[in-house]
Amino acid sequence: MAIKPVVAVVGGGGDLSEEVASAASALGRELARLGAVIVCGGLEGVMEAASRGAREAGGTVIGVLPGLDHADGNPHLSVAIATGMGFGRNTIIAVTCDAMVAVDGSYGTLSEIAQALNHGRHVVALGTWDLPAAGRVDPALFHVAPTAEAAARLAVDLASRRER
Repeated sequence: MAIKPVVAVVGGGGDLSEEVASAASALGRELARLGAVIVCGGLEGVMEAASRGAREAGGTVIGVLPGLDHADGNPHLSVAIATGMGFGRNTIIAVTCDAMVAVDGSYGTLSEIAQALNHGRHVVALGTWDLPAAGRVDPALFHVAPTAEAAARLAVDLASRRER
């Protein structure tokens, strides 16, 4: 049985600009169209927009929730995993994925990016932290995409190449 690539989508929670919400939704749709399973933090913001896009395209979305209540997950999840771990769940997301796409975001997103890079996962940046400008980052693992569709294609390609 072939295992589908698992791509994490991480990014800002809460209120999003229309541009970021649209990009996250397009990212989710394209990832689903390409056959990837999405793993995310399961809440609102980028996570919900990407989840909505993926589900509209018939995709599967796993939400790794920070709290103990499955009902806290956004309504577009296929599976909600309650962890009670707060930001500790970022490690679960980073280790579970084959590649990650980071959209917008703040310190929580930076934490997820760092966890992914620490675990040797490829990260595709879409309007998020400019790590090369901030200092040392492995250019073999950190990539920048100009559009949601390009980010999805690159992430699925990188995820498909990862040995499990």
